[in-house]
Amino acid sequence: MQHPMMGPPPPYGHPFVPYHQPPTPPPPPPPPPMSKSIRYQQGGEVTAEDEKRTIWVGDLQYWMDENYLHSCFGHTGEVISIKVIRNKQTGQSEGYGFVEFHSHATAEKILQNFSNHPMPNTDQPFRLNWASFSMSDKRSDLASDHSIFVGDLASDVSDSILHETFATKYSSVKGAKVVVDANTGRSKGYGFVRFGDESEKRLAITEMNGVYCSTRPMRIGLATPRKSYGMLTSFFSHC
Repeated sequence: MQHPMMGPPPPYGHPFVPYHQPPTPPPPPPPPPMSKSIRYQQGGEVTAEDEKRTIWVGDLQYWMDENYLHSCFGHTGEVISIKVIRNKQTGQSEGYGFVEFHSHATAEKILQNFSNHPMPNTDQPFRLNWASFSMSDKRSDLASDHSIFVGDLASDVSDSILHETFATKYSSVKGAKVVVDANTGRSKGYGFVRFGDESEKRLAITEMNGVYCSTRPMRIGLATPRKSYGMLTSFFSHC
């Protein structure tokens, strides 16, 4: 009996199926950029204004002290420090001061909302502007601004005396500030002089060291401000 023809036996196990590696999935899209509280200039640089948190307050009357300024801005809950600049000899206000806030955004809002609006208990408008630097500036800021430290000052040395001592010799002097105790108004025995020219700054460090200012020889060095010196940059903001 003739058997029907049969095909070859099936292969052992499952039929062979060629293995194909699944395609690599495309990378996930990048996450959306995080929102930032700072702005950028073209090219991605952080702008200097993004770091500002201190405003200059001008045209202050003699009775407008730190408490008055706090009553103007304290409602924000973000005031860090307030300083009214006073004459060392008389203790009277020099007519301007500085207010530092926790954030740039708050300081900017104050500038926008208060500038040219009437000050409380007076008919005159607020005169506000950015301080050139914040009260807590980094160590490098003054060095780049050509300022020097002047120590061992006699107690009678005022801003004007310190300024004149250097300005008569160096034409690029832009300002001088004797640091005073906030409570007593007395000199702390040191200050800073700001130059507009780096070469004159270097000359002053060597030429003026040991030179008398009033009754004592000065000790001159590079300005290397720590946090306690932070307000210095604001003193010079309008030199």
